[in-house]
Amino acid sequence: MPDEAAAVTAGRRHQEKLLAVAFDFGLKRIGVACGGTVSGTATPLAGICVGATGPRWEAIDSLMREWQPTVLVVGMPYHVDGSESRAAARARSFAAELRRRYALPVELIDERYSSLEAEARLKHERESGLRRRRVAKADVDAASACVILERWLQHLGEHRTSEHSARASDQNLDELK
Repeated sequence: MPDEAAAVTAGRRHQEKLLAVAFDFGLKRIGVACGGTVSGTATPLAGICVGATGPRWEAIDSLMREWQPTVLVVGMPYHVDGSESRAAARARSFAAELRRRYALPVELIDERYSSLEAEARLKHERESGLRRRRVAKADVDAASACVILERWLQHLGEHRTSEHSARASDQNLDELK
C-alpha cells in the first residue's frame, strides 16, 4: 500500500514526464532501477553494497549524476497484513537521507514480495536462455528495485485513469445540463 504522501504527490504529478530511480533498501545491499512515465518500463541498474557505515553514497551519487531523475522511489517493507516491518524505519531513514542529499521528491511504495517476484523473473530468464550467467544476489536486488518501480508506475497509471474517468464523468454531467 503506497504511503499517503506518495498518493498526494502522484496526484500532482500524474501528467508530468518523470524519470524515476527506485531503491530496494537492504542492510547488505541496495537494489537500484530506473524508468519513466513515458516508456512505463523499469530497468535494473545495480546492486550497491552497504558497509558498516551505511550505503556507498559515492555509488548512488554516480547513478544520480548519470540518470538525473526527477523523482526517487523507495520500497517500504510491510508485513503480509500491511503493518510495517522492523526494517521500515530504516527504509524511511534512507528515504529521508535521499531527500536531503538530492533535494528531490521521494515516494514510498509497498515492496511486499518484490524479491520473490524478482527471483522468479530471473529464474525464468535463465531457463529460457535470455540470461546466460548465474544470478547473483545483487542481480536480485536490482530486479527487485525494478518490481518496486513498476508498481509505482502502475500506481501512477491507475491514478491517471481514475482522474481521466472523473473528468469524463464531469464533462458528461455538464453536457446533460
